[in-house]
Amino acid sequence: MTISLTPYLQFDGTAREAVEFYQSVFGAELTLSTFGEGMGEMADPATADRIMHASLFVERGFHIMASDTMAGMPDPVNGVLSLSSDGTNPADDDPLRSHWDKLTDGGTIDLPLELAPWGDAFGQLTDRFGVRWMVNITGTQE
Repeated sequence: MTISLTPYLQFDGTAREAVEFYQSVFGAELTLSTFGEGMGEMADPATADRIMHASLFVERGFHIMASDTMAGMPDPVNGVLSLSSDGTNPADDDPLRSHWDKLTDGGTIDLPLELAPWGDAFGQLTDRFGVRWMVNITGTQE
């Protein structure tokens, strides 16, 4: 199957800060454009420097997109969606723990990353931008 599902996060003026933070967490390739760049003279001057579209490409199957809301649009509500990052082999352990450690900076640990009843390490956090993350590391022996 070639269909993919990519999370698209919306922010109210903090998209640039958020995607630059996620770039530092995941080592992603970041591209972004502002409303001023994308809409030219049609852009509201008050929000022309906000992010119209940002794309974080980490690796195949790991892609996050984001934007700020346009002027006049309702504010986004974060926390409705949780992003899950899963590792399926022992080589995934260190990168996922590194992601966890970086995402917790300025965030809140909702459930510590520790051995879960199903035998994996699992944890849940809310990052400094209000985005909820779940991390599952398969078959961790702690």
